[in-house]
Amino acid sequence: MTETLRPSVGTAVPRKEDPQLLTGKGRWTGNIAPPGTVHIAVLRSPFASARIESIDVSEAAECPGVVGVFTGEDLAGEWSSIPCAWPVTEDIRIPDHLPVAVDQVRFAGEAVAVVAATDAASAQDALQHIDIDYEPADPTLDVEESLAGGPIVHDGFGSNESYTWSLGTGDVDRAFADADVTVSERYVQQRLQPTPLEDRAVVVTPEPTGRGFTLHSSTQIPHILRSVLAGVCSVPEQDLRVVAPDVGGGFGGKLNVYPEECIAIALARRLSVPVKWVAARSEDSQTMTHGRGQVQYVELAAREDGTLLGMRVRILADMGAYLQLLTPGIPLLSAFIFPGVYSFGSFAIECKGVFTNKTPTDSYRGAGRTEGIYGVERAMDALARTLGMDPAEVRRRNYHPPFDDGATTPAGLEMDSGNYEVALDKVLELAGYERLRTEQRRRREAGDRVQLGIGLCSYTENGGLSPSKMTAALRLGAPGWEMASVRMLSTGAVQVVTGTSPHGQGHETTWAQIVADGLGVPLDSVEVVHGDTQSAPYGLDTYGSRSAAVGGTAVYLACEKVLSKARTLAAHMLEAAEQDLEFSGGAFSVAGVSGSSVTIQEVAGAAYLAADLPEGMEPGLSEEQFFDPPNFTYPFGTHVCVVEVDTDTGKVTIPEYFAVDDCGTVINPAIVDGQMHGGIAQGIGQALYEDAVYDDDGNLMSASLADYLVPGAPELPDFTLDHTVTPSPTNALGAKGAGESGSIASTPAVVNAVIDALQPFGVDHIDMPATPRRVWEAINRARSTS
Repeated sequence: MTETLRPSVGTAVPRKEDPQLLTGKGRWTGNIAPPGTVHIAVLRSPFASARIESIDVSEAAECPGVVGVFTGEDLAGEWSSIPCAWPVTEDIRIPDHLPVAVDQVRFAGEAVAVVAATDAASAQDALQHIDIDYEPADPTLDVEESLAGGPIVHDGFGSNESYTWSLGTGDVDRAFADADVTVSERYVQQRLQPTPLEDRAVVVTPEPTGRGFTLHSSTQIPHILRSVLAGVCSVPEQDLRVVAPDVGGGFGGKLNVYPEECIAIALARRLSVPVKWVAARSEDSQTMTHGRGQVQYVELAAREDGTLLGMRVRILADMGAYLQLLTPGIPLLSAFIFPGVYSFGSFAIECKGVFTNKTPTDSYRGAGRTEGIYGVERAMDALARTLGMDPAEVRRRNYHPPFDDGATTPAGLEMDSGNYEVALDKVLELAGYERLRTEQRRRREAGDRVQLGIGLCSYTENGGLSPSKMTAALRLGAPGWEMASVRMLSTGAVQVVTGTSPHGQGHETTWAQIVADGLGVPLDSVEVVHGDTQSAPYGLDTYGSRSAAVGGTAVYLACEKVLSKARTLAAHMLEAAEQDLEFSGGAFSVAGVSGSSVTIQEVAGAAYLAADLPEGMEPGLSEEQFFDPPNFTYPFGTHVCVVEVDTDTGKVTIPEYFAVDDCGTVINPAIVDGQMHGGIAQGIGQALYEDAVYDDDGNLMSASLADYLVPGAPELPDFTLDHTVTPSPTNALGAKGAGESGSIASTPAVVNAVIDALQPFGVDHIDMPATPRRVWEAINRARSTS
């Protein structure tokens, strides 16, 4: 398709999705209510660890509007355990996870009973009339204490360790023995609550035929959800249609199979009516999988000139009470990316998955990669301080040299392409780095109350979660391919069916740009269909920075097939050889023959009229493509964060933020910048504001947005963004992915900037979030010991 001259890819065309959303015409799961819908409410455990002694639902069953009240024991025959799709080791301990607890609860918020009623308010009111007798037990809430002899979360396991996984390359002990300097650090990645704009919701409608169900869900993964729910709820997969209508954000929290979806299917089957559940914000905070949750021990070995020799890492990863789809695998993504963009000789890492009496953890934007890059980038700044070097110079000294077709990381991964020094130089120039350092020295010498901090982060990430051979080798129970079909109708309009499932990423626009360029048609003539397992029976949905590189490439290759068939038919219509045809501006013409041409729309009409097709050609212009890439993709870049710290109050503000990112080929610059803005904002949230806080009894204290602080426009600076373009050789588009880069790079950049601002006080560490209180206490501790 390099023949086409249409310049859609690479331009910031307005999003096709926006008019519908901005005019209130979006279709959300929470607004769907088929006639006769029964609403459900879920009673949740108030204890983090307790045995259920008895449940009496008789009073609740008599409440107005109540259709039925169900306990875990009542529904036990409706399902099996919700599975974990990533058993990372052969001896991993995976506990049973039933949608409704039967005799034991293991985190505050776990479902213990369900009310079905004619309206949501009646269902909610009836919950108060269920009488449950619990025998509480002491919870385990801290991963280090959990391993050191805390109460056992799952009695049958004998300990709270789910698995131990390790990786090593080179001679790490020799590297540390030969080092001129070593750095040893402990970092805590606090738990985060995903907090999408739209809470979770599910509506299950029995089919009128009496066979099967249609399930609408605010999910990132309709295809995966269908497969897993079919197994858990014993519904033949062909009898379960899953639809993800407009979805108001996910951030990894909607990349899972939840008890409420199982409950809705079970009750729709039992009651033979549509069943609906919509989460309250506090329910989502308590039960949607949390992100992060790691304690990291990081050691670096280096020469006195800052050259890295080796790295040693130990991760304690908080699994929560149960293993969701990807829970155990997230720390492995941290492990593989921990060496970052640096080249050195030896690397060793050990990951331990640890059970606690908390909400399960799983993917959160940047899943695993954010945690790993945070660890290495904090440690690189610690090394720079130890050696008295500029943090930019320490990074530059250890980058992989530029490469276009593969470089091996210390973790053994084969990266696709990269040029890290160019991105560093560009962002330093963009930020006016020397100007910033000069102003910083002035404030330090003057003893200003407001000190300036400058933080860097150089990052890469392994995006795409593919190919299928690699996911299988990592024991992930999902392939890595993606599917698309492209159909040109007889009118010349084009319909694209994609296996990706957007929830804010703009696929309807970017996929249409790819097709408009490939087939030479107007952008408005391309319709993109997604999020419905009936129209798109195959797909692996949207997560892990994989959509453009894998899903977009599938669209691109399907277009090539359509164009190839159209070329054959056009040659037949023009009575010319295929090799003599040129394609430009949506028309085929015969090279060197004036006036001999046919538009692709005319070719499409002829393909469906089928009155005069080449021998052996089938009618129509429709092609399907599965694409399984040969490798991950590796976006990269460097960010610079500038903070001001009020040393009297501890308040941190960010006056300037600069980023240079490389996501390979940019399909739509405005959408890429939007992804960067959102990702950087979320990273700033983790660094300065957000924290899933539990009390000593295991109750989530940050379940409302009054207590869980998500940064808004007043807390965020204007972002100054730029790009380098290093195409990936792993796919025909050259795309790498952009959805998570901002959240991966921004968190360490911000924290490094805060610590940099506190250097006059001798503060070398602060835990996240760097709240005013924490910053103020760090300053005053340092003052009291100086």
